Amino acid sequence: MILPKVQDPRFVTIRRGGTLTDSNHQLLALWAASCAEHVLGLFESAQPEDRRPRQAIEHARAWVLGEVKMMQARAAGGHAMGAARDLRGAARHAAYAAGQAGAVAHVAAHELGAAAYAIKAARAAAPEGERETAGRLECQWQRDQLPEAIRELVLDDQALRNDICWSVFDC
Repeated sequence: MILPKVQDPRFVTIRRGGTLTDSNHQLLALWAASCAEHVLGLFESAQPEDRRPRQAIEHARAWVLGEVKMMQARAAGGHAMGAARDLRGAARHAAYAAGQAGAVAHVAAHELGAAAYAIKAARAAAPEGERETAGRLECQWQRDQLPEAIRELVLDDQALRNDICWSVFDC
C-alpha cells in the first residue's frame, strides 16, 4: 500500500474539497510519467511486444493535454499494472511505475507510487552490491526533474510516506 490511510488535502483538487490546483495536478502527472518512462526500458527489454506500460505513460501525458478523459488514463494505468503481474524484478517494478503514472489522473497521490516503483526498478536492475547506489541515483534524477511549482509538495510527500514506500526516498 503506497497511499496514506488518510487522504492529504494537498493531493485533492480544489473542486473536490482539497487544495490542489489543476495545473499542479497536471505537473504531478507529467513528473510521474517522466519517472516511469525513465525506467520503461527495463520492462520493454523483458516484454518487447507488450505496450501496456508505454500506453499508460502516453495516456498520462494525453490526459494533461486534454486528449483523453481521466477514466481512460486510469484504465491504461490498470492495464500496465496487469502487465506486471506475471513478472519479477526490474521489469515488474517498471510496469508498476507506469501503472501508477496512469493513475495520477484519477488520484494525484499516485505520483509517489510512480517514483517509488521506478526507484525499485533501478535497484533491481543493478548488479549486486550496487543496488543502493542505483536507487539513490534514480531518486536524485527524479528530484532533478521536479518542476519548481510542485517541488516542495513532492519532497514533503516523500518524507511523509517514505516508510510506506519501502524507504526508497532516502537519497
